[in-house]
Amino acid sequence: MAFAAEELRKQLGRYKFRDLTIEELKTVNKTYPNFTFSMNTYTFKDGSQKDLLNFSGTVPVKYGNSYNIPIRLWILDSHPFAPPICFLKPTVNMGISVGKHVDAHGRIYLPYLQNWSHPKSTIVGLIKEMIAKFEEELPLYSLSSSDAARQSELLSYIAKITEGETDTKSKSKTGGDKNGGHFNKITVVGAGDLGIACVLAVAAKGVADKVVLLDLSEGAAKGGTMDLEIFALPNVEISKDFSASADSKVVVLTVNSLGSAQTYLDVIQSNVDLFRGIIPAVSHYSQNSVLLVASHPALSRTLSLRGFFLTVTKIKENSVLCFV
Repeated sequence: MAFAAEELRKQLGRYKFRDLTIEELKTVNKTYPNFTFSMNTYTFKDGSQKDLLNFSGTVPVKYGNSYNIPIRLWILDSHPFAPPICFLKPTVNMGISVGKHVDAHGRIYLPYLQNWSHPKSTIVGLIKEMIAKFEEELPLYSLSSSDAARQSELLSYIAKITEGETDTKSKSKTGGDKNGGHFNKITVVGAGDLGIACVLAVAAKGVADKVVLLDLSEGAAKGGTMDLEIFALPNVEISKDFSASADSKVVVLTVNSLGSAQTYLDVIQSNVDLFRGIIPAVSHYSQNSVLLVASHPALSRTLSLRGFFLTVTKIKENSVLCFV
């Protein structure tokens, strides 16, 4: 595909170093001619948005067989003095393998990005390291047609919850599905303030046929849990037994442990010990669920980068993992 330098030049009017960026993109196009370029709106973690140049295509990876891994790179308006934002771009029949260099959202983390420094660092050099890391640990796997359909359905349901939609078209408001479970069942693990807030939000939006609150604290119910019991909210069950979460479509984890932690490493280890007792039980009763983890930022970053749920707790591979 011909490289439309002049068209890109017009689109990059707000880029601080437009000429440097275009010259580098010429090199990228020469090395990887399958990449396509466009301007789209990127949403940052703080909710702010900006129109950024991005390009997508596939890179060749040898992992036993040869694979074409789809990626998408966003070029910041301060390029080449700031590194690109890199993502996998899986098709509907691909699943993301969370690992050391890829998180559950498909964002790619590499030493090359952390050590980015112009003019030493280049996009072509970045892609070469990306390929090398992917050849050590393949970032995507193939989904069967049924798995792909299920994942699409689950992610669509998550979108409905987070966007506040209430028409979830459940199979039954009282009887559940043919297996005796509830088609839209949500379990919240942890009865602290965050857990109570999650239960109330889900109940208020009406996005679930049944909501289960797993209270893992020792002793009798306290505080907010007692309030839920007193008001007897419809379709809300409070339990201390993991079996109550069986066949949940979504499991929200709001628990964390600080213990006597003095450093971030202590915090991580404390939570590793806590989750080792929780995740296997959750995955046993809800093997096809979405796990929505609400956690301390340092914890979520570390767990997502290290593939915690896949390597430490050995959770089922057909579960979908999200961090918030």
